[in-house]
Amino acid sequence: MRIVIAGGHGRIALRLERLLAGRGDEVAGIVRKAEQAGDLRAAGAEPVVLDLESASVEAVAERLRGADAAVFAAGAGPGSGVARKDTVDKGAAVLFADAAVRAGVRRFVVVSSMGADPEHRGQEVFDVYQRAKGEADAYVRGLDSLDWTILRPGLLTDDPGTGLVRLEAHTGRGPVPRDDVAAVLAELVDTPATSGLTLELISGSAPVAVAVKSVAGN
Repeated sequence: MRIVIAGGHGRIALRLERLLAGRGDEVAGIVRKAEQAGDLRAAGAEPVVLDLESASVEAVAERLRGADAAVFAAGAGPGSGVARKDTVDKGAAVLFADAAVRAGVRRFVVVSSMGADPEHRGQEVFDVYQRAKGEADAYVRGLDSLDWTILRPGLLTDDPGTGLVRLEAHTGRGPVPRDDVAAVLAELVDTPATSGLTLELISGSAPVAVAVKSVAGN
């Protein structure tokens, strides 16, 4: 498979790139800064320098043409302000989805956030983030041209992955290592039977492959 990842230098994305490249997939990661390219190459991915806050739909679609799947793993980051929650966490997600439609890439996986909700109340930065992610998710769900799956991890940690997770429509809150999020994403990309599902993810007791197959059967 050829898989294009938005937010290719993110902590989840770099892990995912290593997994996908390691199993023989062709991986490209979209990054904003040319100096990030070396880290992607080290992970086995082709770096594509493109700013999703300013690029046109056609420019992004050009990078997506010929791909078998697209993964949106970009984020403004914890140090960013309110404005970039709208331009990245929402705006870039909408742009990437529109570009996938234009490029004819049906398989589309989104890294969202547990609690994302377009009706989320509050004016703190995290509240704006949850609304932005919720609005982006709602937009993707409305695109019939995409076979989408939305993944909403719990509290992300840098602990070593265990390979054991809980993956359900509603898990309740809990932590999950980024290693395990990446492992689940790798399985989801390859499991189109999960299309149309919004899934929450925390650490649990099911091996990743078993957890994904379980929800694919529902």
